[in-house]
Amino acid sequence: MNWGEMRKRRRSSTHEKEDLLLKKSNYLEWDVEDVCSFLRMQGLETFEQLFRDEKLSGAALPYLAERDLAQLGVSTLGDRIKLINSIDVLWKSPIDAKVFNDPIHGHIEMHPLLVRIIDTPQFQRLRFIKQLGATYFVYPGASHNRFEHSIGVAHLAGELVKALSGRQPELRINHRDILCVQIAGLCHDLGHGPFSHMFDGKFIPQTRKGLKWKHEDASIAMFQHLISSNKLEGVLQSYGLVLPEDVEFIKEQIRGPATLIHGEGNPPKGSVWPYKGRPQEKGFLYEIVANKRTGIDVDKWDYLARDCHHLGIRNNFDFERFLKFARVCEVGKMNLICTRDKEVGDLYNMFHTRNSLHRRAYQHRVGNIVGCMITEAMVLADPHIQISGASGKQYRMSTSIDDMEAYTKLTDSIFEQILHSSEPELQEARHILNNVICRRLYKWIGQTQPAAETIIQQEEFDSLADQVVAAVPSTPVDIQLQAEDFIVNVVRMDYGMAEKDPINKFRFYCKNNPNWTIKIRKDQVSQLLPERFTEQLIQVYCKKTDERSVQAARKHFVQWCINRNFTKPRDGDVVAPELTPLKPDWNNSDSDSEDSNSRNVLPSYHHANSHRSKAKLFD
Repeated sequence: MNWGEMRKRRRSSTHEKEDLLLKKSNYLEWDVEDVCSFLRMQGLETFEQLFRDEKLSGAALPYLAERDLAQLGVSTLGDRIKLINSIDVLWKSPIDAKVFNDPIHGHIEMHPLLVRIIDTPQFQRLRFIKQLGATYFVYPGASHNRFEHSIGVAHLAGELVKALSGRQPELRINHRDILCVQIAGLCHDLGHGPFSHMFDGKFIPQTRKGLKWKHEDASIAMFQHLISSNKLEGVLQSYGLVLPEDVEFIKEQIRGPATLIHGEGNPPKGSVWPYKGRPQEKGFLYEIVANKRTGIDVDKWDYLARDCHHLGIRNNFDFERFLKFARVCEVGKMNLICTRDKEVGDLYNMFHTRNSLHRRAYQHRVGNIVGCMITEAMVLADPHIQISGASGKQYRMSTSIDDMEAYTKLTDSIFEQILHSSEPELQEARHILNNVICRRLYKWIGQTQPAAETIIQQEEFDSLADQVVAAVPSTPVDIQLQAEDFIVNVVRMDYGMAEKDPINKFRFYCKNNPNWTIKIRKDQVSQLLPERFTEQLIQVYCKKTDERSVQAARKHFVQWCINRNFTKPRDGDVVAPELTPLKPDWNNSDSDSEDSNSRNVLPSYHHANSHRSKAKLFD
């Protein structure tokens, strides 16, 4: 046998040993010699004897940090980083990962620890909660659920944190960081109730008045319940997570930053770093799942792409470009996630897409009134529906948020439970839901807006229906309406940060110096961007559906708009042609003469064809 054949045999034998090692079901089952074989495979045979002397088996690998290696005698920083990076290979692509075929992200791999969390009753519950709530009653394609959205967010969270780790090894992102960020993305919506935001936005405020509660609060409680009830503490530890530090880090990401970062990214003066899960130098990890500083996070990326896909609306934001250009830069005393200066237009596209979805889908006038009707039915049914919680204690829908065992049982199925019930005390709630099914909805009256720079405050919301009733039209109506006949829905539209431009909070880097960050003003991007970033829409509905009541309600509404100096309803000239001329600025026009002439003859046309025009315009 010649020398070349001997080398081939030796190389073949080495590969066979490596393949045998990697085919072991779990690196946690490796003995000391298996670990030493792995070090040789990684070209780190220098440290074999050190690992052998310390009897470090595979079960110890997830817990090794840089400081541990220093204590073991790995003297140079370069060697410690090389060892940590090599060990990280074991969990970055686990052998027993599962593949999910997602319509948005394609084939995605999920770490086995994430799969263990997915395969619990608390997470599976999300299969039965619609992502867009009552919007499904308007858009037939909006049938997707919180389940697939949460998996998508976990995937994108992993993609972003891994991209940062590969691009900037000096950030020292380890496998624990990656897993914790992915788990936070997976579990951030565990606390949603029936019909998603309808539950915490409408139902709970009406049934638990004065309670400051958001679904994020329930997400944290449900995550803790998920771990304890499924006895996953040992599973978390087996994959290298440290309790309770890493669990606290996951909760902090779900809740979002407890203390907002001020100014240029520095903590408030005189304060200490407010988080327990990760130190300040890893503060950028808190910007991945729920970014309260700028609103640019993977949760938004997934729901924009997923909702657009199911609604049939074009998504103008490309999150894959952000992944390509994202890097962490030092800003003041903080490490923040930044992107290239040329991507600023795409970020404005992201917020524009969000705003467009709110206008076209999330705040759709029919979807909103269906949500109001379902809320009414649930409020009426609340005292009569019992849900069993811990130790057999009974809870209402509204109090189930106090017990996660009970809350786990509360999903969109409550709709069918009420609809198909036979209890006499649920008759009124059942009637409302039957009207929803048969499309006998409350009637749309109109939409208006406050004057520029005017905001209707929260404390005024409850009195708006009374104001509409009190706005008696100058031309008498023969129907007496009450405040309870009206629903006045005030919707705030913005770019996610009230009146502020969220891009002003974001930092960019340039190609010539990727470590130096800059701000980019709106006027440096385009002259066609919004001048203002928030406004209110006021949507008014009437519970009475007969034609005379609806027509009277529309006249009350137009008169109310005149009294409050609100914008002219789009159909004001049609529904109340005798009222709109009373407000001079409503009759000023910058349209061409042909449009003006058409509008001048509209009132007489309306009177001559009243029945036909009503049927056409208000179908």
